[in-house]
Amino acid sequence: MELDYISLRPVKPALTGYIRKAQSLIKTSTYPDEKMVHDVRVLMKKSRSILKLIAPQMTDGFAEREIQELRDVGREMSSWRESSVLQKNLKSLKKHHSALFNKLQENEKLVSLMYQPDNEDETNEVITNKLELILEKLNKTAFRIRFEQMDKIDPNLLLKELERSYNVVIDNYLKSRNKPVPGNLHKFRKRSKDFLYQLWFFKPLNTASIKDLEKRLDNMAQNLGKYNDLAQIIKAFGYNYKATSNQPELDELILIIRKEQERYISKIWPVAHKYFCPGSKLINVLGFKLLII
Repeated sequence: MELDYISLRPVKPALTGYIRKAQSLIKTSTYPDEKMVHDVRVLMKKSRSILKLIAPQMTDGFAEREIQELRDVGREMSSWRESSVLQKNLKSLKKHHSALFNKLQENEKLVSLMYQPDNEDETNEVITNKLELILEKLNKTAFRIRFEQMDKIDPNLLLKELERSYNVVIDNYLKSRNKPVPGNLHKFRKRSKDFLYQLWFFKPLNTASIKDLEKRLDNMAQNLGKYNDLAQIIKAFGYNYKATSNQPELDELILIIRKEQERYISKIWPVAHKYFCPGSKLINVLGFKLLII
């Protein structure tokens, strides 16, 4: 017998859980290593995606304010992640192209990017103070969420907001496919992750179908992330292919990076077209017949 009523996953426990986990990660870390920074930033993105989902049903600009607060937390930690990821990717490239890197060993910019210690410009005291400020922001957000009324959220309005997120991804996919530059692809990745994280609440509507969709979208987002990480290397070099003073070896390195980017980007287009082709309907993508939620 087919059920005529399905409950969505509750919003407030998930939101408080994300914030609580971020607080715990920061409290138990003595130094902002790559894993901790990555995990906290993901939790901030998940939290913001929830707040975007419920924003139309909240009063007094609550969701918008908390989105900004949590975005500030992510930005405070972004520089810590960027330097470590950049170094890791350069060292991976060196592993596969050691002869080329040997020819570039006198390139000051490359040496600086590869071997500059993480957070070199920040003393331990500065890092500690920053972590304390981040934790204070999270504590205040957790307190405000605790006393915010969320038990009367209309699930049908949540579904409408999910549809809005979905249409935003379609728009960003179209822009990226027509003009696949780093800025457009970065926005496409951010909006697709919003949609991905919001999907979690709707999984009871069709668990198998949505689970498969989540897996495919997560893989797409990871490939977009790898593309973006490589784009940051090119940006960090301040590379301009028209410059007459470029070392030939540097030009070759950039071409190798471009080839890697093409490899990652070629993996995302089939998935993106399948789910975000203009004219696609959310209900068809989710694969369920809407009953009562």
